[in-house]
Amino acid sequence: MSNIAAAKTVADIIRSCLGPKAMLKMLLDPMGGIVLTNDGHAILREIEVSHPAAKSMIELSRTQDEEVGDGTTTVIILAGEMLAHSLPQLERNIHPVQIIAAFKRALKDALEIVDDISLPIDINDDQAMYKLISSSIGTKFVSRWSDLMCDLALRAVRTVTWEVSNGKREVDIKRYARVEKVPGGEIEDSTVLDGVMLNKDITHPKMRRRIENPRIILLDCPLEYKKGESQTNIEISKEEDWNRILQIEEEQIKAMCEAIVALKPDLVITEKGVSDLAQHYFVKANVTALRRVRKTDNNRIARATGATIVNRVEDLQESDVGTQCGLFEIEKIGDEYFTFLTKCKNPKACTILLRGPSKDILNEIERNLQDAMGVARNVIFHPRLSPGGGATEMAVSVRLSQLAKGVEGVQQWPYKAVADALEVIPRTLVQNAGASPVRVLTDLRAKHAEGKSTWGINGDDGTVVDMKEYGVWEPEAIKLQSIKTAIESACLLLRVDDICSARKSAHPGIGLGGGDD
Repeated sequence: MSNIAAAKTVADIIRSCLGPKAMLKMLLDPMGGIVLTNDGHAILREIEVSHPAAKSMIELSRTQDEEVGDGTTTVIILAGEMLAHSLPQLERNIHPVQIIAAFKRALKDALEIVDDISLPIDINDDQAMYKLISSSIGTKFVSRWSDLMCDLALRAVRTVTWEVSNGKREVDIKRYARVEKVPGGEIEDSTVLDGVMLNKDITHPKMRRRIENPRIILLDCPLEYKKGESQTNIEISKEEDWNRILQIEEEQIKAMCEAIVALKPDLVITEKGVSDLAQHYFVKANVTALRRVRKTDNNRIARATGATIVNRVEDLQESDVGTQCGLFEIEKIGDEYFTFLTKCKNPKACTILLRGPSKDILNEIERNLQDAMGVARNVIFHPRLSPGGGATEMAVSVRLSQLAKGVEGVQQWPYKAVADALEVIPRTLVQNAGASPVRVLTDLRAKHAEGKSTWGINGDDGTVVDMKEYGVWEPEAIKLQSIKTAIESACLLLRVDDICSARKSAHPGIGLGGGDD
């Protein structure tokens, strides 16, 4: 029982964050900073919870966030509601095992119904994709710049979509679509660069700051004299030997630089350091160098420019040089220098440059953008749409209520409970829009009973609308995942009948002996 109460409490915290008229939560983190957001996952990440059942609820939103990227709020509300509806069943003395069996059965039917009311979508149709992404962003803080955000998300995801062999697609947003947040400017200045941007300046002031069509070499080794790994002591008896040692150091660096300059690069980027002597040789050869670039950034540059990251200077070949970048330039934004590698031909990595008034706002925009990119990515993998605005949940609910009549025995009650629980999404949407839930839900139920499965709630004013005209759609993957996660977690928590905490042993080491008798 306490599990159910805990799960409900978590769901109630998140409930006001669903829909376009959602409230924001202001979270104070332990460092004294603040986070303003209505993204379910971001809120639950920051909340401190001691109850184990509530902890498992919070895990749900994390799974949902990692799996599909959006719908984190929905999952929590659904799971909380499922458990709340199983309480009366338990009070009727229906055994939890029976309830779980009914839930599982309802889950199977629900997934079929969702599939039934979903429509296919053409991924290359920009208008349809914009509509789709805007419905994900519509409930977030950035809804005012919805077109801009849709554009950013879609361009970024399209850029990093990569046809791997055997016809599979790989969309790795985390690694290859980097979000760089630069406070200042206006939100409208945010763009997706057709290349990569780094927070780096050149190593030597005389190097070129703007190069068109640069030849780029990426290194993963230091351009410095090789020192011994551990401490090395050298005893020198003659003065000439000391000069010889210095000479060898110089020769080594010179050999490294000559090996690089032989390929006539314009730009050398390394993840490690570049010594002063190496810089001198580069300036003489008119080569620009960047040092200590992050490994992740280097990988992105490699994807964008077609260069190969080389670990030893001696192994450089012509094929390792990246030539697909159109422009290298260094600009000053605010009080920092940024390196831009743009105008790449067919880049497979990109940087999203976000501008905005303050750090907090930029963080919120980034979270919303991640959701939007998650949506775009899902659709590329599963190009099917379900109606949004609570329509899918309502359709599943109405159909399950009809199917419940055909379920025999005790399981009929819990089966019906799943149907009732799904109504929580449209109901919450109506409540958050400030309308009266009873009347609106009755209308909606009537529409669905007539078989109009695309009718849902207009989240702005809490009225019933047809989603086909209103244009709110969500990827089917998100709906399926959230229903699956919610029901399965409800089953998991119902299975628990007792919570025991592991005893902390007062004297470590006692009771672990034995074995010698």
